Amino acid sequence: MGCGGAGTGTGRRTPENVPLADRPSLPEPRSVAPERAGAGFARVRVGAVEVMAVSEAELLDHVAAGWRRGRGGAIVTANVDIVRAATRDPALADLVTRSEIVVADGMPVVWASRLAGLAVPGRVTGASLVHSLTGRAARESRSVYLLGGEPGVPEAAARVLAGRYPGLRVAGTCSPPFGFDGTPDGVREAVEGVVAAAPDLVLVGLGFPRQERVIEALRAELPDAWYLGCGAGIPMAAGRFSRAPGPVQRVGAEWLYRLALEPRRLARRYLRDDAPFAITLLAGALRTRLTSRRHV
Repeated sequence: MGCGGAGTGTGRRTPENVPLADRPSLPEPRSVAPERAGAGFARVRVGAVEVMAVSEAELLDHVAAGWRRGRGGAIVTANVDIVRAATRDPALADLVTRSEIVVADGMPVVWASRLAGLAVPGRVTGASLVHSLTGRAARESRSVYLLGGEPGVPEAAARVLAGRYPGLRVAGTCSPPFGFDGTPDGVREAVEGVVAAAPDLVLVGLGFPRQERVIEALRAELPDAWYLGCGAGIPMAAGRFSRAPGPVQRVGAEWLYRLALEPRRLARRYLRDDAPFAITLLAGALRTRLTSRRHV
């Protein structure tokens, strides 16, 4: 697999997201009143996921403070697809819950959080955090490791990030072969490559839930690092495809832009699975808000 130091990493194709298998039933999403998160951020349950009210700037400060204290953690960027998967499968919900930070990546998740009573500042996306976290790492004299993407992609992304953020130290890159996480040896080799590089920040772009499972294995060996499950954030940083224009992002229509770019791959997930779930999610959050008002 060849995962290790900066400029290394070879392997066969790694998809940025692997669709989850269809399941026969979909529990109705529900929300509950906000409470305090362990990280000090208010949170609210949206479907089976507890989303936190944290801005991107606050998240960067939290990670930097963790570096200074020698404390790491994992960040999940919860979009509709992740919330839907976690609501279907309790094991995936537990996987998300074990992460320190869960942010709203996707306007339907932001809207559902607000309807349920939590003033989420806005979207915090994996694609954006790839840049902002590496920029903060450069300022803090920290190192970054990129794990995921097709051969050559993490290396290309590392070059872009290092050029954009002077002083950034790239500890290594890895493009693991397809199916590597299906065997103990494959996971062990990927983990050993990251541990040997000893980075402060690890960007893991393997798609949910594969990236979160790999992150758990990494945290057991390298607990002081911070981990971001960034999905397609690595190929985006490499310039393989672009994000939607700012106005499209702000109105919550970035999914339409992505759909136009990759209709064959994304049509089923976005139109058949995510869109109906998003409507149900919003309706459930509104019912929770109205019910809580009647009991005040």
